[in-house]
Amino acid sequence: MGDDGLGLAALDHLRDRWDLPPEVELVDGGTWGMNLLPVIEGARRVLLLDAVETGAAPGTSATIERDRIPKYLAAKISPHQVDLRDVLALAELRGTLPQDTVVLGLQPERVELGDTLSPAVIARLDGLVSSAVRLLESWGHRVTPRTLAHA
Repeated sequence: MGDDGLGLAALDHLRDRWDLPPEVELVDGGTWGMNLLPVIEGARRVLLLDAVETGAAPGTSATIERDRIPKYLAAKISPHQVDLRDVLALAELRGTLPQDTVVLGLQPERVELGDTLSPAVIARLDGLVSSAVRLLESWGHRVTPRTLAHA
């Protein structure tokens, strides 16, 4: 669905370009539905990377803290967001949503059938991943860039 593939692209960049400590688990939660609930409930912190509808210009970055997440996920831009919204709401209701839950995302340019990201989102992908790395480091994780020997 075009720019809705941003989360997967960001995960691929993290896997391919960064060495992450074992306690950082990268999960493609876009199509897991309620199967994602135990992953979220078992986490100390949750960082979600996705396209986020904010009404801003395409490619504009967004950082959404835990308390503001329901407002931004209310605007459905893809089929999987309903599941994610429901999973987060259930975790909140059960009192198991980690206090440190953050969404980092970019405003999509297009959400339509297709397998490529728009130029506006591609141009900001590295910046999004860098923001994710900085947040992981601020949470105390040692994240290092991969050298060519590792790649």
